[in-house]
Amino acid sequence: MAVKKKKIDPKLEPFKKALLKIKEQITGDIHHLSEENTGSGNDRGGDVSGHALHMADVATDMYDREFTLGLASNDRELLYQVNEALDRIEEGNYGLCISCKKTIPATRLKAIPHAKTCLKCQEQLESKKR
Repeated sequence: MAVKKKKIDPKLEPFKKALLKIKEQITGDIHHLSEENTGSGNDRGGDVSGHALHMADVATDMYDREFTLGLASNDRELLYQVNEALDRIEEGNYGLCISCKKTIPATRLKAIPHAKTCLKCQEQLESKKR
C-alpha cells in the first residue's frame, strides 16, 4: 500500500524550494570540508623528503584543521535546522512560532527560511543566553 503524501500549501512552495537549495549548498560544503580535512598533517603537497616540519607549520596545520572542523560543525547544525523546517512544512505547522504558536511574519521567513520562532520569542531566547 502506497503512503499518500500530504498536500503542501502552495504559498509554502517558495520556502520549501529555498530550504532545499540551502540544504544542497550545505551538503556540498560539508562534503568539500570533509574531503579537505581527510589528509594527514604531513599531506602538505610540498616537501616530502622526510625532513621534519617546522613547529610553526605544524601549528598552522592544526589551526586550519580545527577551523575547518568548526565550520563543518556549524554547517551540520544549520543542516539540522533546515531539515526541521522541511519537516514542519510536511507536518503543516511551518511558519508558526514553536514558543508562542503565533504566525512568523513572511519577511522573517524570507530572510531566515529555517526560523522556528517569531522575532519576539527569539529575542527572549537570546536574552536568556546572555
